[in-house]
Amino acid sequence: MQNNPIQRLGDTGVYVLQDLGRMTFFLLKAFRGVFRRPFRVREVIRQVHFIGAGSLTVIICTAATTGMVLGLQGYYSLNKFGAEGWLGSVVSLSLIMELGPVLTALMVTGRAGSAMCAELGIMRISDQIDALDCMAIDPFRYLISPKFLAALFSVPLLTAVFDVVGIFGGYVAGVTLMGVSPGSYIESMQASVTNHDIRLGVIKSFVFGLLVVWICTGRGYFVWEIRGAGFGAESVSRVTTQAVVMSSITVLVFDYLLTAVLL
Repeated sequence: MQNNPIQRLGDTGVYVLQDLGRMTFFLLKAFRGVFRRPFRVREVIRQVHFIGAGSLTVIICTAATTGMVLGLQGYYSLNKFGAEGWLGSVVSLSLIMELGPVLTALMVTGRAGSAMCAELGIMRISDQIDALDCMAIDPFRYLISPKFLAALFSVPLLTAVFDVVGIFGGYVAGVTLMGVSPGSYIESMQASVTNHDIRLGVIKSFVFGLLVVWICTGRGYFVWEIRGAGFGAESVSRVTTQAVVMSSITVLVFDYLLTAVLL
């Protein structure tokens, strides 16, 4: 046990730099595996089904409740100023630019990202990844690159589903329950949402999908090299928790950065 705080700080800094280096090379190798033959099209489709179709239920439920809450709260706030007709604008812009990409990424992290991290972690501690190396099979092309492609394809589509369902949920809450004019809701939405707003949401969804799959797969792949992870099943559980937390925080940080740069 090191008692010198300066030495502990230095060791922590060295570990962080080493970890960033590992993760950077991991990302480069994952993208290189995308272009290496033979292409694993069937595995990509299987991962799209797992990440995309498998997450559809939780995305729809989250989007519907979020849209309805936005509809109720938006009506309560706008009613104070007699501006209930702009409810569609408030709900649609909030979902398309902010809540849609962020909540979709968080839901995918909790459902699919944790599973990918645990899968790779178990394969690492049971020497299955080392066995692939012994058989001259690139583990990146075989295991990780299909997950990257599937996430980059699935997360933007799930975000679009989230936006549509959320806007409909806001319509139900505002128009059906609170009595807002249907024409005003749709007209304000059409007048306020621009191509720039949609483009910002699409860019966020791509970036968030990349961050989630990168962090979750990377933590699982390097499960033995992560400080404090432990050994065996305990290491997988700790690293999976760390991956979910890191992915969620990174998504929120990059949400602010992308908004500040692109808005």
